[in-house]
Amino acid sequence: MVANRGYFITVEGGEGAGKTSAIRSMEQLLRENGFEVVVTREPGGIAIAEQIREVILDKRNVDMDGRTEALLYAAARRQHLVQKVMPALQEGKAVLCDRFIDSSLAYQGYARGLGIDEIFALNRFAIHETMPDLTVLLDVSPQTGLARIHANRNREVNRLDLEAVSFHERVRSGYLQLLDLFPERIVLVDAERSEEEVVLALSAILIERLGLKSAGGNICNQNGV
Repeated sequence: MVANRGYFITVEGGEGAGKTSAIRSMEQLLRENGFEVVVTREPGGIAIAEQIREVILDKRNVDMDGRTEALLYAAARRQHLVQKVMPALQEGKAVLCDRFIDSSLAYQGYARGLGIDEIFALNRFAIHETMPDLTVLLDVSPQTGLARIHANRNREVNRLDLEAVSFHERVRSGYLQLLDLFPERIVLVDAERSEEEVVLALSAILIERLGLKSAGGNICNQNGV
C-alpha cells in the first residue's frame, strides 16, 4: 500500500516509555508497505527547534518558570511544524514524530498545573489546524520508566528526568486524561510488556488503522492493545 496523502503519527509517553524503539519498529513496517517515512522529534527536528530544546532540557535551567517552559515548547513546535512536518505531509509522506502537542498538555497542562485547556489554546495558535491522525500512547509506570533511563548509560539525563517521581506520576495521569478526551485519535499500548510484545501491539495498530500488510507476513492480529 502506498499512501496517496500524508499521515501524521505521534508517539507519546512518560520518560523511559520506549518511544525510540517503538518508532523504529513502526518506521520499518511503514517502509515495508511502501510509505516514504520522515522520522523526527520534539522539541527539535530542525536547527532552530534543536537550539530551543537545549535551553528547555539543560539541567542548569532548574529555575525555569512553567509558563516559560510551555511557551518555549510551543515556539519549537511551530518552527518544526512549518519547516519539516507540514512539507512532508504535503508530499504524501508518513511522519513519525517523537512527541507533539499531547506532551505539552500532559507535562505543562496537567503535571505543572497550568491547565489542559489553557495549554491547548496556546498550542492551537502554534499548530493552527494540524493535529495527528494517530497518536500512540506508551503507558509505563514512572518507576519502571525512570529505572530504564538510569540503566541506559547511553541516554543523557536531562532536566525533566531530575523531577520528583510525583511529577512523573502526574504526567502519567495527564496522559490518561487525554486518552479519555481524544479516544478516536489516541491508542494506548501497555509499555510495561516486553519489547517484542510492544512491537506486536504497534504492528496491530498500524495494520488496523492503515490497512497495512503484516510485517514479514507473520503478524496477523494482536489482542490486548
